[in-house]
Amino acid sequence: MISTHLSDFTFEFPKELIASRSPGKGKTHILHCPKDGEGPLEIVPAPKIVDFFKPGDCIVVNNTKVIPARLYGETAHGGQVETLLVQALFPDESGNARWEAWVRPGKAFPVGRELTIADVKVKVEDVKEDGTRVLCFHATPIELEAIMNAKGHVPLPPYINRPDDEEDKKAYQTIFAKYSGAVAAPTASLHFNEQMMQDLKAKGVKVAEVTLHVGPGTFQNISVEDFREHKMHGEHYEITEENAEIINSARRAGGRIVPIGTTSTRVIETVAKEDGTICAQKGVTYAFFYPGYHYKIADGLLTNFHWPKSSLILLVAAFYGRENTLAAYHYAVEQRMKLFSYGDGMLIL
Repeated sequence: MISTHLSDFTFEFPKELIASRSPGKGKTHILHCPKDGEGPLEIVPAPKIVDFFKPGDCIVVNNTKVIPARLYGETAHGGQVETLLVQALFPDESGNARWEAWVRPGKAFPVGRELTIADVKVKVEDVKEDGTRVLCFHATPIELEAIMNAKGHVPLPPYINRPDDEEDKKAYQTIFAKYSGAVAAPTASLHFNEQMMQDLKAKGVKVAEVTLHVGPGTFQNISVEDFREHKMHGEHYEITEENAEIINSARRAGGRIVPIGTTSTRVIETVAKEDGTICAQKGVTYAFFYPGYHYKIADGLLTNFHWPKSSLILLVAAFYGRENTLAAYHYAVEQRMKLFSYGDGMLIL
C-alpha cells in the first residue's frame, strides 16, 4: 500500500552537509541510482554522468533565468522590511509595475500602506488568503527591472543561512538561463558546465529546452500530514513546437527522455498526453506529483537532494519509489555527500 503520510518521507542529516556555497559547475558529485534495481548505488564526479547516457537519449533542461527578486526597504517610520517578488502582474492604468510578493514583517504591509522599497515608493494594493501581497511600484516594469538588477539580491533558499554576495550571481544561475522570471534556480542544471554539454552532444544525446519560472512555492513547507491535501503554487511554463518535436522524435526513435530537475519534469508531465507525446503549450501548472502517480514520459531523472517532507522529495519518490528514495538519501548522508541547492545530486536511470 502506498503511504500518503508526509511523516513517512523524512530523513535525518547533519546540518554541516547543507551546501552553503557552490563548488563550481561540473565539480559536484552525482549518486547514480539504477531505476530497475540492477546494480549498486555509485557516486561519480558530475562529468562522468555522460557515460550513463546513450546516443539518441534526450535530456530536457529548464532555460529560466533567476531574477534578483529579494528587495529591502523601510516603512515611513524607518522600520526595515523585506520583499520577495513572486509573480509579475499587469501594470496599472499609469503603467506602474505590479507584483505579487512575499513580505516580512507582514504587519508592515496592510492594504493601502505606502513604503519605500529599493528607494522606490510602493503601495500595498491587496492581501491574499495565503498572505501574499500585491504591490504597486511607482516605476514602469522596465525601470523596476533596472532597479532590481542594481539593488536586488539573489533569492537564496532559506536553508542557506547567509547573505547573498557577488559569487552567487553566477553560481546560482545555470548555463541554460535565457528567460528571466524565476525566484529560485532549477538547481539540477547547476551540475552542468559547457564541457559536459559538448560531451553529451558529441555522444549523440539530444537537448530540449522548456521554460518554467520557478516560484518560492518550491520551498514551501507542506503543512498537512495527508499530503494529498496540499495545494501547490502555480508556476508559468512554456514549451515551443521546436522543443516538443525534439522530445517526440527522440522518443519515436527509442531514446530515453530524461528531465534535468523537478522543474523540467513538471513541464513535460503537465503537457504530455497519455500516450507520452508532447505538444507545444504554455500556461500555469499546479502539478503535484507524489507516490501513486504514473509518469507518462520521463524515463529517468537527474535531481538534487531535497528537503525532508517536501513536495520535491515526493516527486522523486513517485518516480523511484519511497523505499528506494529514502535508501539513496541515507546512503548519500552516510557518504557525506552535500545536500540541497548548491549540493550534489542523484541520477535515476
